[in-house]
Amino acid sequence: MEVIKEAGIRGGGIPTEEELEQINRFAKGSLTTEEVYAFSVRLCDNEVDRDYERFRAKTLEELAPLFVGKSGIFDHQWSAQGQTARIYRTEVVREDGNLTRGGEGYCFLKGYAYMLRNEKNRDLIREIEGGIKREVSVGCAVQKKVCSICGKELQTESCPHRPGREYEGRLCVHELAEATDAYEFSFVAVPAQTRAGVMKHRTRGGESMEELEKQAELGRRYLSGLRKEAVRLGAAAEPELAVETLKSIMDKLDEPELLALSACYAKKTEERFPVAGQLPQRGKHSQSGPLDGAFMI
Repeated sequence: MEVIKEAGIRGGGIPTEEELEQINRFAKGSLTTEEVYAFSVRLCDNEVDRDYERFRAKTLEELAPLFVGKSGIFDHQWSAQGQTARIYRTEVVREDGNLTRGGEGYCFLKGYAYMLRNEKNRDLIREIEGGIKREVSVGCAVQKKVCSICGKELQTESCPHRPGREYEGRLCVHELAEATDAYEFSFVAVPAQTRAGVMKHRTRGGESMEELEKQAELGRRYLSGLRKEAVRLGAAAEPELAVETLKSIMDKLDEPELLALSACYAKKTEERFPVAGQLPQRGKHSQSGPLDGAFMI
């Protein structure tokens, strides 16, 4: 039986090194933290939804490994063009002291997803961070749908109870049991599960992801400045090298290497183009001539 249920997202940003290792299991190359946008998703929970259905806690545990590696798309349109994100790990989260409408301990399936930071996803990332894209829906398959009042399997047995009605003070819902497959999660407009969606303000080390993203941007600008300076010095020290070649070399280097190479190029440049002193050396008289003209204003 195919099931589609809605959930929510939490904005994220920069993955940890451990998370990046898990993400790179699904990448052909080796992605860097600068190339990846990570976020977490409340995929589905065991609360009664708008359709008067709910996942059993055990069903969420069964779904957890099935969702690893699954794609994030839009409105359940199964098209390769719509593939935007991918789930790289999941976990079932239990909230102590929080009960469902049925009086059970509340829990939800949390997915950790990533997408590439590229031109195509730029606006989507901004919409996630701005709270515009926050609801998601999951597509999965379960073996059974069971009446919470009589326990009958609705696919094979006749049940007189109607979901949403109360029988002797008990709300009738259809319980989704025995997960068999997970297909995808989709960005949607109206979720059936009211709590499902992008989860906001995930933090790491006490700092918000927004703050970490700003720090990362400053780091990228710093490295960009170092690379430009290294190219400038390299062009002066070794004019036989093409500027494009120097740029290609610098793009592969990190801060320590760039600083060391820049210092080496600066020294070479000084040796090639020594700077003449404006004042005469002690004990020597200044002589007028062509050289003086270099310092005339």
